[in-house]
Amino acid sequence: MSNRLQLAASASLIALIFLCLSWELWLAPLKPGGSWMAAKSFPLLLPLFGILKGRRYSYQVSSLLALLYLLEGSVRATSDTGPSQWLAVIETLLALIFFVSVVAYARLSAPSRTPQD
Repeated sequence: MSNRLQLAASASLIALIFLCLSWELWLAPLKPGGSWMAAKSFPLLLPLFGILKGRRYSYQVSSLLALLYLLEGSVRATSDTGPSQWLAVIETLLALIFFVSVVAYARLSAPSRTPQD
C-alpha cells in the first residue's frame, strides 16, 4: 500500500510541477510570452527528492505545501475563464491527489505503525 501511495505522491507532484510551468509559460500565461508566475513551481522542487526517496519528513512538510496549490487552483477555477479555468481545475485535482497521498503515506509510515523487530 505504501508503494502505491509513494507512486501517487511522486507522480502527482511531478505532474503539478510540469503543469505550473507550462501553464504560466505557454498554455495560458497572464502576459503574452510567459510571466513570473511560473516561479510558483519552484517551491514544489524543494520536497521532490525527499518524496522520491520516501522520506517521511518530506511527506509531512509537503502536505502543508500542497494546500497552497489546492487553494490557488480552487480560487482560479472559480474566478478565471477559458483555458486558465480548466488548467486550474486540473491543478486542484493534482494538488488534492498529492495532498491525500502524502498524508496517507505519512500516517502509514509513522513509527508507531511500523512493525518493530
